Amino acid sequence: MRKLKFILSGGGTGGHIYPAVAIANELKSIYPDADFLFVGAKDKMEMQKVPQAGYPIKGLWIAGLQRKISFKNALFPLKLLASLVKSFFILKQFKPDVVIGTGGFASGAVLQVAHWMGIPTVVQEQNSYPGITNKLLAKKASAICVAYEGLDKFFPKEKLTITGNPVRQDLIEIDEKRIQALTYLELDSTKRTLLVLGGSLGARRINQLIAKEIDFLLDLGLQVVWQCGKLYFNEYNHFNEKKNVHVLAFIDKMDLAYAASDFIISRSGASSVSELCIVGKPTIFIPSPNVAEDHQTKNAMAIVEKKGAIMLKESELENQFKNEFADLVSNDEKQAKLSKKIHKLALPNATKEIVKEIEKLIK
Repeated sequence: MRKLKFILSGGGTGGHIYPAVAIANELKSIYPDADFLFVGAKDKMEMQKVPQAGYPIKGLWIAGLQRKISFKNALFPLKLLASLVKSFFILKQFKPDVVIGTGGFASGAVLQVAHWMGIPTVVQEQNSYPGITNKLLAKKASAICVAYEGLDKFFPKEKLTITGNPVRQDLIEIDEKRIQALTYLELDSTKRTLLVLGGSLGARRINQLIAKEIDFLLDLGLQVVWQCGKLYFNEYNHFNEKKNVHVLAFIDKMDLAYAASDFIISRSGASSVSELCIVGKPTIFIPSPNVAEDHQTKNAMAIVEKKGAIMLKESELENQFKNEFADLVSNDEKQAKLSKKIHKLALPNATKEIVKEIEKLIK
């Protein structure tokens, strides 16, 4: 069999990068001799994360439009043109069998040129409300893999497959890792654990909330594992002096953090929501209001509407958080129902299902 070639493009955030890497890893397990190339945006996190995962990457001079008036917006047409031209030469030289896009402006340029060149393309949309790039690309895509129902409002129904989002496979059997997790994180096995997640960079409003309410949380008899993000670690590191508080800039073994947790407070980015469905722990989502199309709120609502989680907007935290959280911690029946409902929404075989759709397009 001839050597297959795949280009994957997605970046700007971990939510676009990690699904692309997971898809590449699955393809590589099936086609170990295949060649892979990633295309991202220069100066974005994918330029470090993808090589760390063992794949080559080329960078485009591209960035999204700013919401406010900015000189950077004036450069957007020039950047777009430059990215389209560079994408053409990358595709012409590499000659991929399929191009896979997981979101971000770099993937927009690459998939658009691939379409012009007649190369099959796959769009993988992680969110319950698609971004502008994937909306534009979907009309021309060969296949579209989504994680939520109802996206036929935005995409051609005949191209849609509900696959779920790629997630870390080490999350599948976390219940068996609880003792290991408690030891690794140096936690008290007699206490229940609250895990607080704000994403790799951290979430300012969630950090402010936990800092303000830390004594309230400890008085509920909990211990707190608080991932505050590298941008905020110096500001909140002093809380480590409190007993039963563990402040971390970043959690390198998320499977163990999930395994140790009894309650979770989290942002509702697409990858986080998909992981939390598999984890199946009582969860309060606090969506970021500062993302395009308010998609974190829509992601959280897709779970809340199925009675699988609680959602609190940032504007509601001051008046509602303590009552909502205290009620959750004291109500075993509510905890069990939330866990059961969110776990039912899990799609643990997402990566394999996405790869099946890619394989259909290999000429």
